[in-house]
Parts: sequence; C-alpha cells; structure tokens
Amino acid sequence: MRFSLACGLAALAATSSALPLEERQNGSPVPPYVDQGVAIFSCTKPGTIALTFDDGIAGFTDNALNQLRAGGHRATFFVNGDNFALLRNNKPTLQRMLNEGHQVGHHTWNHPHLPELGWDAVKAQMTQLEHEMIDLVGRYPTYMRPPYFEYSAETLQIMKGLKYRVIITDVDTNDWMFDVNASFNNFVAGLNRGGSIVLAHDVHDMTVNQLLPRMLSELARRGIKSVPVGECLGEHPNNWYRYTKR
Repeated sequence: MRFSLACGLAALAATSSALPLEERQNGSPVPPYVDQGVAIFSCTKPGTIALTFDDGIAGFTDNALNQLRAGGHRATFFVNGDNFALLRNNKPTLQRMLNEGHQVGHHTWNHPHLPELGWDAVKAQMTQLEHEMIDLVGRYPTYMRPPYFEYSAETLQIMKGLKYRVIITDVDTNDWMFDVNASFNNFVAGLNRGGSIVLAHDVHDMTVNQLLPRMLSELARRGIKSVPVGECLGEHPNNWYRYTKR
C-alpha cells in the first residue's frame, strides 16, 4: 500500500542533489545548519523568543502584521496552501511578510494528519505548496511545522529526506479554544518557565484582536523583541528558503 520509504528517500536525494539549493544572487547556504528531520521545541540562541503563527494566510493576518511592525517584532508564519483561505489569493500579504523581515514556514498544503498518509502523499503535501510558493514569491521554506503537532518516526525520516527543519513549540497558547484569558496565562506561564517558541494562530479574530496585543505588551514589559524562528536557532537567513522546484 505504501511506497517503499527507503526507495523514496533515495530517489528524492538523487533529485535534490542535482538542484542548486539557492539562487546565486541570494547567496549560498551558510553554516552552521539546523538539524533536518528532527523535532525542535525551543530556541537555541540565548535570550531569544520566536512568535509563530499557524494556518494562514487569512483575513486577520494583515492586522497581525500591523501590530508586529508597530512593536518592532519579527515572527514566523507557517502557511497552508488551502486551509482557511487559498494562499494564491493572498500573494500581497505573503510578499509583505518577506518584505518586513518575517520568516515564512511550511504547514503543508491543506493541513492533514501526516502520520495517516503514505510517503508519496506526504511528499505531495510538501511539494504542492513548494511549487505554489515558487510561483507566487520565487521561493519556498526549509522550515516546516506538522499540523496538530502530529508526526511519527517515518514522518521525520521523510522530512529529513526533503531537507526540512521540523519546528514544534514549548509555549502553546491553545488559542484555538477561544479563551483569551487562559491563552494569555499560558503565554506568560510559558515564558516564566523559559519557553521560547510561541504558538498562536493568525486566522482567529480573538487571537489577533485580543490576545496578540496583550502578548506584545507583555514582551514590551520584559524588554523582549520577537525574532524569526530561524534566527532564534542561530541559522543564517540564506538557509531559510530554496529557490528552485524539485
């Protein structure tokens, strides 16, 4: 029923090795490199915090970007191709993210449960969004987040073959439960215990219009500015994207 994982990874490696990882004008990859195919929960660069947002782009994303810009914060947006809205219908916002110094990450094409899919279906979830982003903004991410934080050993092997950094979280606001006070308390408690990769969702009205202002105020009170997750892991921006279709 499933395509052989070993055969699939070998074929993918052969294909990937024949392609340049970066356009020359954007610079070559720069070491050190973040591990690929390994679940990453926390920043490694001391004193950094990374705000991350999942499931967009959607109607509230530009408001989130306005607030981040006003506070001097940069974040990471893990986007889908077809979830709350079609990514192709939100090209200006996607380009704005890049122009304003945010990092764009991969959250699969349409937010499936990855461990329930075979190798070829997982690859299709990844490459379909890669191709869409190449067409829209000329690049695709090397950082991904599995929907629902669901992954298996096989999922991680596939992501390693595809050369993806796999980002989880250690500060989950649980904003999808739509209790702004509980979500803010989760955020504060996470920071207090040393958490550094924060999860929220830019597709929810409550998150963007109620929770995010409180989160940014708390960061300002602590004298903290959010940075992209690639930066909080100490990796050069040249490594955050690729510019050629597989």
